[in-house]
Amino acid sequence: MNLIPAAATAALMAATALPALAEPVDYSLDPSHSQVLFSYEHLGFSTTWNLFSGWEGTVSFDAEDPAASRVSVSIPTEALFTGWEDRFQHFMSDAFFDAAENDLVTFTSTDIELTGEETAKITGELTLNGITKPVVLDARLTQHGEHPMEKRDWLGFYATTTLSRSEFDMGEYVPAVSDEVEVQISIEAGKAAD
Repeated sequence: MNLIPAAATAALMAATALPALAEPVDYSLDPSHSQVLFSYEHLGFSTTWNLFSGWEGTVSFDAEDPAASRVSVSIPTEALFTGWEDRFQHFMSDAFFDAAENDLVTFTSTDIELTGEETAKITGELTLNGITKPVVLDARLTQHGEHPMEKRDWLGFYATTTLSRSEFDMGEYVPAVSDEVEVQISIEAGKAAD
């Protein structure tokens, strides 16, 4: 005698036939192809650019449910490249990044809102100069596929945001030097080794 009703049996069979839900896959940032470029207006005469490069981080990417993905990066303050030693030393001082006390710039995502098939708003906590503030990145998946040389799964992302220096206690020379800082982020990340 069958003790399980037919409807329950059908539901059980349907549930066990469903494919397993995909889990986010961890990717490690490629430090040779991941950069943060930032710029500001200088006295109305020029735009000055500076670059962070050679840093590490992880992206947990869920291809089936991108909103469930996560990103976490830590950038050594001294990974900054200005192209001019005097500016580098000034930026490392307590007037700006205060590298002696704050040796890392970090970003950890807290929410991802999809805005298109390959675009999203990534909200996260940015810690800069020892101060943590929420920041929203306008992000775009530039490519996802096998890396032709690494022969493993690879991701590329581009993102932008605008920061206010004064919110991170880095407002020296405002308003002569713009408080707003335009940020561009370009990263590559490879699937972590098993």
